[in-house]
Amino acid sequence: MDTDGAARLGAWQQTWRLTAAAALGAVFWLTVAATLPAGCAADTCSWLVTGDPLIALGCLTVLLWRRRFPFTVALVVVIASAASALATGAALLALCSLSTRRRPVEIGVVVVAYVTAAQFTEVLYPIGTLPAPIWLQLALPLSSAGIAVATGVAIDARRVEVRSLRDRADSAEREQAARAAQAQATERNRIAREMHDVLAHRISLVAMQAGVLDHRDDLSAEEKRTLIRGIADGSRRALEELRDVLGVLRADPDRPEPPQPTLDRVSELVADARSSGLDVTLATTVTATPPETVGRTGYRVIQEGLTNAAKHAPAAEVHIAVDGTPGGELYVSVRNSAAATAVAPPPASGFGLLGLAERITLAGGTLDHHRTTDNGYVLTAQLPWPQHDHEKRA
Repeated sequence: MDTDGAARLGAWQQTWRLTAAAALGAVFWLTVAATLPAGCAADTCSWLVTGDPLIALGCLTVLLWRRRFPFTVALVVVIASAASALATGAALLALCSLSTRRRPVEIGVVVVAYVTAAQFTEVLYPIGTLPAPIWLQLALPLSSAGIAVATGVAIDARRVEVRSLRDRADSAEREQAARAAQAQATERNRIAREMHDVLAHRISLVAMQAGVLDHRDDLSAEEKRTLIRGIADGSRRALEELRDVLGVLRADPDRPEPPQPTLDRVSELVADARSSGLDVTLATTVTATPPETVGRTGYRVIQEGLTNAAKHAPAAEVHIAVDGTPGGELYVSVRNSAAATAVAPPPASGFGLLGLAERITLAGGTLDHHRTTDNGYVLTAQLPWPQHDHEKRA
């Protein structure tokens, strides 16, 4: 209920708080009415029925501004409660609201005013009770004020804890988003580095073939057509490579990496996986050589599938399927059975599949991965395989 960062109350929240304050005040009001002597003065009984409720209604109305002017509203309501037993609940609500600010001086002033106002009840209403020592007369208002203050402080402490948890959750989400973005950027940079040498090599071949056409006058018509077809095919493939790396900055341009493996080295992956304990079978119907981009991506899919199988399902059966033809799609699937032995979950960054998805998206393909009904796992990728009319000849 404080004004320093507490959320604004809605209509329902305001209503039930004011209703609770009115109900608590009614308890005090009925207590006073029950303890009045039978032959009380007419003006006293008239005030109890008319003036007392009117002041309480005014105090409840003023409480609507307790968040904008917490100290002023609390002090006014507490002082007004001296002339209204029914306003005692409103005074306690104002004190509780003020206590959420945790300002000892303000709280102390209002508590003193509340306890002092409570002493005027005997002057306003001649309650028929036995004389009591001063400490006993102060016990009830002090205890009720203490409960209100403790409740307000607890509410603010809870508010602070909730804000802290919310901030921590927001910070964790931002950190996770930043890490995901970093993983995607790293994968893009890796792709650009892989393609740098391939693209440069392809353009060099195109330039060499064009130079041969320019300097050789003794070429036959068929040889010239062969060179022209090679230039056209090499240029088309270079444009495909350039489309994939366009807009990606190299992370370290001074350290070019060697050409990366493609599908022709899948057998090495399978041999390494078998040596680690996996039962791997490879089924492929691919006879042609896919473009470097498609081949590298397919290789990475198989590599990621075998890596995850070795981590999460050691000694499992793994089936690799590779299928596709030029002009269609390259289909790669890595399916592993459930783990043959129980193992503790290994530490993982969670970004392997994220980076692979980024790579496949840049290649124009789709990636799917999910658990199977037998508690295994399947990783599949579909990559476009462009149709080339002519293979490059150099």
